[in-house]
Amino acid sequence: MDAADFSEILTTVRTFIHERVIPVENEIDEKDEVPLDIRDATKEMGLWGFAIPEEYGGLGLSMSEEARLVFELGYTTPALRSMFGTNNGIAGHVIIEGGTEEQKRHWLPLLASGEVTASFGLTEADAGSDPSTLTTSAYRDGDTWVISGAKRYITNAPIADAIFVFARTNPAVPATRGISNFIVPKGSPGLTIGPRDHKMGQAGAWSSDVYLDEVRVPHTHLVGGDDGAGYGFATAMRCLAHGRIHIAALCVGLAQRLVDESVSWAAQRHQSGRPIGDYQLIQGMIADSVTDLYAGRALVIETARAYDAGSDTKVGPSATKYFCSEMVGRVADRAVQIHGGAGYIRGVPVERFYRDARLFRIYEGTSQIQQLIIARHLLREAAR
Repeated sequence: MDAADFSEILTTVRTFIHERVIPVENEIDEKDEVPLDIRDATKEMGLWGFAIPEEYGGLGLSMSEEARLVFELGYTTPALRSMFGTNNGIAGHVIIEGGTEEQKRHWLPLLASGEVTASFGLTEADAGSDPSTLTTSAYRDGDTWVISGAKRYITNAPIADAIFVFARTNPAVPATRGISNFIVPKGSPGLTIGPRDHKMGQAGAWSSDVYLDEVRVPHTHLVGGDDGAGYGFATAMRCLAHGRIHIAALCVGLAQRLVDESVSWAAQRHQSGRPIGDYQLIQGMIADSVTDLYAGRALVIETARAYDAGSDTKVGPSATKYFCSEMVGRVADRAVQIHGGAGYIRGVPVERFYRDARLFRIYEGTSQIQQLIIARHLLREAAR
């Protein structure tokens, strides 16, 4: 994208967040819902398709551009980004990475416009950190596929128009090879969406369980067609690598907000007749948080560059997601500490962000899974 056009997008998004979203953050947290006018505005701005290629109706941002955009989106409640994050990320990239040309022409414009809200149906009750053990199954019956199983913690499921469901289609081959992906439309007979999850944080970002009881979809809804059968796991892993850089950038954006809130509070809050920012122990916490923020931002920028170049699409995304998700947790903890008792009160931004930040160390692969990915990859390379 042209640099001037991209700069204009960043400015527009930054202004929108400060003028429209930040003023209603408490409302979103209390009602567990993003206002409809905010949702509609994000569609008009093209945010539902920023990572989808321009030829299919999206903005076609590179990973480096996407990271800079997500720095801005991360400055406010994670519920904002969650509305359209799956369309751009792990669901949209299922089609980008593994779909047929016909599937791309049909589904990607719908995702980019926000006409269709998608969900990524991979996680199960006993298949989270290791999705290769999933038990949802599918078998072919003529020109249709019959899917049965259950999925857990599926983002956007309560409002999804289509769920991209991963199911085992060949139990006779190794666990990572016999999995395929299917597009399951809302309202399909046998498809049931559970009640919304009541989470610790990230209010307004809805998730729920998904149940499939012999749900039938046409063969055309097998992602990748005949060539995609059995390769769903590999597609999911490529989607998650992209998503991990995205989440890391989101953590950087939130860390910036937490630093700003901390500095503002330290400058205006007085103790013993002096701003608490005059005290060296407060200064030390601010300095540690700023250093964490700088390190996280630099890591995301470099990892996104390497991802675009194709030189690192595995270790870099995992290392970056690992560091940044842990980093924002430290920054959030210090922000609450700097605020003292006020940081523990509902309605104060850092209290809300403290709850919001905790999830980043869990989804898109836990910190422990990132450790395994990083170490095992390097040890395999050394063994060669």
